[in-house]
Amino acid sequence: MQKTPKRNKQAVASHEEPAALPADKKKRESADDFVALLPPEVCFQIFGELDLQSLCNAAMTCRSWNHAIENNDCLWRHHCLTVRAICQREIDYDRRNGYSWKITLLRNYWKSKVKQEWLSGKYSHVHSRSSLPEKSMYPMDADTWGEILEAELER
Repeated sequence: MQKTPKRNKQAVASHEEPAALPADKKKRESADDFVALLPPEVCFQIFGELDLQSLCNAAMTCRSWNHAIENNDCLWRHHCLTVRAICQREIDYDRRNGYSWKITLLRNYWKSKVKQEWLSGKYSHVHSRSSLPEKSMYPMDADTWGEILEAELER
């Protein structure tokens, strides 16, 4: 008689599908998710109060928050208009070319930070390229550099 090997219970358990969440745990998790409970307008009003970094962090919290934030262009509009104060020409160009508020913001955010530092005179007293901080440069067009040079000449 040939013996069949005994199956190791641990080996079998490791190949099984993970157990689904119990119904009461799912209910608790959805009760904690205000996006699932509140009307979309209320959720967008709450998310609309966040600064840009907090909005990006909230989008990484869970799938439902990510879906609500990523798919609502109005949440990005406010932040994009703030950047427009520095990069008006660039923002207007992107919007005319059909970019969403979010993509327009992503395309111009860092440029606006660097441009603002240059326009404010942060680098007015730098004597050589090697003494510039690493994040002081960003690809900018001739018109932008013209604005910066004009501001330097006025100082």
